[in-house]
Parts: sequence; C-alpha cells; structure tokens
Amino acid sequence: MHYFKHIRRYAALTVACVMPVLACAQGFPTKPIKLVVPFAAGGGTDSIARDMARTLSERLGQPVVVENHGGGGGSIGANNVAHASPDGYTLLFATSTFVTNAAAEVSSNYDVEKSFAPVALIGRGPLLVVANKDLGAKSIADLRKLATERPDEINFCSAGSGSINHLSGELFKQKAKVQMMHVPYKGSGPATVDLLAGRVQVFFATVPTILGQVKEGRVQLLAVTGAQRSPLFPDAPTMAEAGVPDFNISTWWGILAPAGTPAPIVQQLNAAVNEAASADLVRQRLTNEGADLFAGTPEDFGKALSAELALWRGVVKQSGMRLD
Repeated sequence: MHYFKHIRRYAALTVACVMPVLACAQGFPTKPIKLVVPFAAGGGTDSIARDMARTLSERLGQPVVVENHGGGGGSIGANNVAHASPDGYTLLFATSTFVTNAAAEVSSNYDVEKSFAPVALIGRGPLLVVANKDLGAKSIADLRKLATERPDEINFCSAGSGSINHLSGELFKQKAKVQMMHVPYKGSGPATVDLLAGRVQVFFATVPTILGQVKEGRVQLLAVTGAQRSPLFPDAPTMAEAGVPDFNISTWWGILAPAGTPAPIVQQLNAAVNEAASADLVRQRLTNEGADLFAGTPEDFGKALSAELALWRGVVKQSGMRLD
C-alpha cells in the first residue's frame, strides 16, 4: 500500500515538474524575441540575420528583433546569449567564427558545447581564396611558389585572430607547407580595404565579404574552399583540384539558445527556423551568396559544432599559435 502511495506521489511530482515546461512551450512565444548578431550592423552576416528575423517573426507570430553586439570577434554577443535567461526569448545568430574562436580560446566566458542549446543550422557556404592583383598570383600553385620563394613575406589578412579567415589561412600553411604572415583586422571591412590597397596580399574571405570585389575584377580569385565548385564561379577550382587535398572548409550560419532552454521550445524554434530558411527571402539571400541550404534537427547542428571544434582545435594545436 505504501509502495503505491509512493508511486502516486512520485507521479504527481513528475507531472508538477513537467507541466510548467509544457505550458511554457505551448504558450511560446508571448512576447518579442531578441536575435543577437555578434557583429556590427551592416555586414553580410547582419543582412542574413535581418532577413531571417523578418521571416521568423511571421512564423512565430511575434516580433523578432535583431540586436547587434559586435566586438571580440563575436565573443561579446555570444557571451550575452550564454548568460541570458534560458526561455527561448534570447537567441544567437552564429557563424563559423563562433567555433573557431572557441578552438583558438579567444574567449573563456562561455563553453561552446555546454553554454548553448543548438537550435538549427540554416546554411553553409565556401570561402573564396583571393589575392591582391599586384601579387601576380593567378592560381594556388602560383601562390605556393611565391610563398616558398619568399617565406613570411606574403601576408594574409583576417577579420580578427581566431576568425574563420585566420584559421583557414593557418590550415593552408599546414597543408601547402608554406610560411605566410597573418595580419588580423577588426572586421572583414578594414581587411578588404587593405587587401585592395596592397598592404596585404591574400584573404580567405567569406562570400558575402568579397563577392562584389571578385565580380568587379578588383581581386584575383584563386580557389574556393568547398568540396565542390561554386555555382557563382564555376571556373574557379576547389582547393583539392588546385593541389591542396583535404581542404574542405565552409562558413555557416545557425541559431543557438542558452543552455537549459526547455526541449519543447527548442523543437518549436527549430521547426520555425527551418521553415523561415526555406522561405523565398532567406533562401534567395543564401543562394545569392553561394551557400547551400541546410534543414536539420538541433542534434544535427550539435554534431556539426562538435566536429568543427575538433577540426579547428587540431589546426590551432599544430600551428602553436598563442592568441592571449
């Protein structure tokens, strides 16, 4: 008899604990949602995030408001979300730099794998390897030859230490067995300005950053870093085709919530984000920037984050870089 009373009490407690979570999920959302973009307003990532916010608000029936928290290579905005209330009302619009920063230990205020609940990965796109025209390199083979002949004289720029541009350059040095100097900037904008001016020679750039300059012929496109050629530039070889095997690198865009966000809310957000990403506005934006759409579960995104973290930690370790 006492056993059954204990079971009933346990069941009642379980229901009492679960009910608020379910009620919270069923009523979600009841107020505006903040989508934190960890970069300054006006860049390529910000533009994609604003298209996503607009479309997502239609799916969720509440305003989705973009808040820009730039600085620290994206770590300031990520830190804000990591320490926000885990209720689904504060989300992070992350890019690959979210993981490369962690691999390079740029920030220790949060843990990529423990401080966040992955919601959805929405798209992936290659980087474009471009050179200043005065360098005289027309191909990856040319760049390797020049870098071999002039070790540490050729500079590659990035949007900051620990960024996807930076670690892609380090990976290239390792795979191609060349020495090049890294020059970090506070964002892709100033890096692009100095590339065009010839103060730096090479940039492993995201498509949104450098697309206009490539189309206008202001920089020399050497290769794309994806597994396949880009439909935007079908004549540009992949890194593997250009003689650098195992160089399949992409940047990505995705949405994360703080760790501890109830699973029903994460699932609801995942469904809404997947729908929003496939809507014309966001799909067209990503396609125009050479990205492939991705629709998957929160678990899929979590696995992708773990795999990338392992890859970039390996690159950082081999490079022996010290960023602190």
